[in-house]
Amino acid sequence: MQYIRGPHSALTDFLASNNISAAQIHQDYQRRVRQAEREATANEPADEAEEEDEYEDNDGETAEQRKKRKRKEAATLAKIKQSKEFARRKARRTGEPDDDDDVIAREMLYEKSRPMPGQLENCELCSKRFTVTPYSKTGPNGGLLCAKCSKEVADDERKSKAKKRGPRTGRRQNQSNLLDGIVQQGALSLVEMCAKKVADNHNDIEEFGDLPSRLLQRLSQIFSKRRILTSRTLNLFLRPELNFIDIYDAAKLETDDFHKIFAIMPALSRVNLRFAGQIKDRVVEYMIDRDLQVRQLQLDAANLVSDTYWRRLFQKLGSQLESLKLSNLDFSFDDETVETLCKNCTALKRLKLKQCWKIGTNSLQAISTLPTLEHLSLDTVKETEIEPLLQMMNTLSPSLRTLSLEGFRNADDRLLDLIHDKCRLLSKLRFSDNTLCSDSGFVNLFTNWANPPLRLVDLSSTRDLDNANPDGPAEAIGLASQGFVALMNHSGSTLQKLNISSCRHISRAAFEEVFSEGKTYPCLQELDVSFHTVMDDFLIGKIFQSCPAIKKVVAFACFNVRDVQVPVGVALVGGLKAQHSIVVEGPASG
Repeated sequence: MQYIRGPHSALTDFLASNNISAAQIHQDYQRRVRQAEREATANEPADEAEEEDEYEDNDGETAEQRKKRKRKEAATLAKIKQSKEFARRKARRTGEPDDDDDVIAREMLYEKSRPMPGQLENCELCSKRFTVTPYSKTGPNGGLLCAKCSKEVADDERKSKAKKRGPRTGRRQNQSNLLDGIVQQGALSLVEMCAKKVADNHNDIEEFGDLPSRLLQRLSQIFSKRRILTSRTLNLFLRPELNFIDIYDAAKLETDDFHKIFAIMPALSRVNLRFAGQIKDRVVEYMIDRDLQVRQLQLDAANLVSDTYWRRLFQKLGSQLESLKLSNLDFSFDDETVETLCKNCTALKRLKLKQCWKIGTNSLQAISTLPTLEHLSLDTVKETEIEPLLQMMNTLSPSLRTLSLEGFRNADDRLLDLIHDKCRLLSKLRFSDNTLCSDSGFVNLFTNWANPPLRLVDLSSTRDLDNANPDGPAEAIGLASQGFVALMNHSGSTLQKLNISSCRHISRAAFEEVFSEGKTYPCLQELDVSFHTVMDDFLIGKIFQSCPAIKKVVAFACFNVRDVQVPVGVALVGGLKAQHSIVVEGPASG
């Protein structure tokens, strides 16, 4: 059989070559007409809508054809309602305005009859003609969308989902709180929530108003931790009537900002500026010319100040200084500057020099001349001789209330004996990073010591460094088992913080003896036992039992600490599974 085909016009050839169907165009037109009629009659009475519905279908359709089409459509809708895809859509839309079964089924019916990929269609939103692809998205009313409108709709959906998601604390914030020893139980306090909200909106704040000093310090800590303390936000903390300034991270401040601090706040008596890398000679000169009444001065990383201006500062303000804390100075601040300091700061009660690279033996001799010193903290980089150190301690020990010596690797048991014989007022003792003092020296220090029990002890990294002999020599070097027992017998009743990390010669038996059944350390809140390979779940549990006030236990590189049950409100930092839950509610395991 042969089919007779009529002649093709140029338009017919064009439509065929571009895959445009005249029938499809007619169907689209009829669909739009029906949709417009439905929208026009949506607000009319139900009986009129039903009456018109009988005549709304294709023009020229007979009553029999209409009935047949409706029966076929009803059967198709019923089949769709039995499908799994229908059930999934119904579950997703439960509670929404368009969760009617017929609406969902008709949408799915239309999706099945929508144009095939490669055909042309009008975008539901912008009415632009586009080519249908397998990735064309469906619009809110069931039509197809062009690529541009599809992207805009997807972006809007993504933003709305982000808004619906409630506030949550991620693992990073949990770990940050954990390292700070914070284990949050319940909601934050109202003050803390307000302080963080202020930090969140710091760009919209013009001034803090009359806030108490404690809250100002807390805001400075939050701003510093978030790295948002800049030249603009600094103005929030500058109030002429205040006599203190605490900036915990001044890394983003410029030299003129430090000028502004001393210009706006002439009544300053306490200055605490850390990471202050842009303090230069002219800032110090401005401080000298202003005749400030600074009594407590703490500067960190002020490496651009020369020795000449350090000395001028001490010559001008030294007589009024009561507390001086300087740290991380590698460019200047040598022995001669320390001698100028000690010569002019005759009323100094607290001195802290940490990581000042240029100070050495002569500085120790100069510090020994300070008559009123009560708090001394030294952390040296240069190796110093033992004799000047002993001379300094012999002179200053009777009046010292806190003592911190770090990095004095050449110190031996003579220093411990001197502390035992001379010190009678100490409440804090830090002696770390030493490889010569023996365990017997620590035993002698804490046995029959006339000094009251200590509140803070840090003896970390006092151990033998011979890696070829991990068990150490026959006579233990550094704080070992007997010295640890003697320490806890002397100060265990009042200790609040104890750091014995890297004291690797303390045995398991010593830990079991110290934290045995019936022994209690009522004040101990923070304990660092990092790098003790004997530490395990059992010993950590005994620590929890013996220390009812414990809040933070640090156990880095304690690989046998795996599944210990942590009491509520206690932060366990480290351990093999520290990256999992922060707190496991329940009593400590025995």
